[in-house]
Amino acid sequence: MNRPLPKMLVPALLTLAACAGAGPQAPRTAAPPDTVPGKSTANAPATMPAEDVSKYRPVFTRPAPVAGTATPVVPKAAPAPSSHVTPQIEQRLRDQAVTNQNVKYAQGYRVLAYLGLERDKVMSIRRAVISRYPEETDYIVFKAPVYRLYIGDYLTKLEAARGLSRVRPLTQKAELEAMQVQLNKNP
Repeated sequence: MNRPLPKMLVPALLTLAACAGAGPQAPRTAAPPDTVPGKSTANAPATMPAEDVSKYRPVFTRPAPVAGTATPVVPKAAPAPSSHVTPQIEQRLRDQAVTNQNVKYAQGYRVLAYLGLERDKVMSIRRAVISRYPEETDYIVFKAPVYRLYIGDYLTKLEAARGLSRVRPLTQKAELEAMQVQLNKNP
């Protein structure tokens, strides 16, 4: 009876046949004996002389002196940069300054001093903050039924962390919140 071989058995048999056909090989040595450093053989000396590579190094020569002068000609150096502002650059700087003055808001941080349902509590915390830090700006946001009290307009997280450390004794649950802040408070 001739039965076909299973599909998985065929590749395994082909691989086994290929390995068996290779036959035994002689063991390999790590390196030929004449290239192993420190060992001397009858054909090679114990140490090899260093190869002279000076012929491959570039040689730079000084420029030849100009006839009638005693010093050689030195190539001109690049011009030194100057802080000269052209009228065009000055006009663009003025335009950019005017544009920057018109920017009212930027991405920054505020301290969320209170988040809750009680209006009286929001107002008492606000009064405590204003009495202690009159220079800080406060914002009360009411989205029914939740009151939020924000303190300050900080551009960097470091400034906001300082503001948080000042407000924390007045309200224990204060935290930082990233939001759009007002830049120029003076109209």
